[in-house]
Amino acid sequence: MTGSEASPSFRLAYVPGVTPTKWVRIWNERLPDIPLTLVAVPAAEATALLRAGEADAGFVRLPVDGADLSAIPLYTEQTVVVIPKDHVAAAVDEVSLAELADDIVLHPLDDTLGWEELPGRPAIERPATTADAVELVAAGVGVLAVPQSLARLHHRKDLTYRPLSDAPESRIALSWPEDRTTDLVEDFIGIVRGRTVNSSRGRGTASAEQPKAKAKRADGRKPAAGSPAGKNARGGSGGAKGAKGARGAKGAAGAKRGKPRRRP
Repeated sequence: MTGSEASPSFRLAYVPGVTPTKWVRIWNERLPDIPLTLVAVPAAEATALLRAGEADAGFVRLPVDGADLSAIPLYTEQTVVVIPKDHVAAAVDEVSLAELADDIVLHPLDDTLGWEELPGRPAIERPATTADAVELVAAGVGVLAVPQSLARLHHRKDLTYRPLSDAPESRIALSWPEDRTTDLVEDFIGIVRGRTVNSSRGRGTASAEQPKAKAKRADGRKPAAGSPAGKNARGGSGGAKGAKGARGAKGAAGAKRGKPRRRP
């Protein structure tokens, strides 16, 4: 656990394109006394940061190398091609890899897509970062294939993007060192997986509230059919029905003992 036992804290790393706002908000609601610190990290450096203990857990891009890191895949991103607004591909809804055959397709050093074969024509030099590659696209040097979240992150008014079919996709996962699966890491895993505060797999408040829930069920529900209370209830009900039936029979008998009808 990052920090000391006297003053616990939680550090969460995240790679470009990931927006952890929702999960951070839930953390702050459930664990207001334990501060969560966000650590922005380049995708290529995320696993090294986790191994070094500089974060308790992190949102990374798969694959994660090494058996010492655990990972929970969360979602897969659509791959898009970033192009100038006056590019011919801006007139269509989707672009295929084959349609980029005549374009220079930039391949930055921090590329997160696992290409088996790069599309289009290669640039003379590889840009150092995705941000540098976006600047080159704006200058008319080429186009760029990236996960959609990165296209949004580096949005410019003079550029647009279109879905790119047949391209590899990027997957986002929550990862942490397997030998440091602390209680706080478990808490965050529960938040990411959508567990409620009262989930049976939760800790702290959840375990404390479960006995109360049972007590409420014991007091609030009707007695079970096989319980003594249930039998007594049925017996009482049956007695009432029996009394009612007896009164009904007596009334019927009285009706029969009424005045005899005269003979014609």
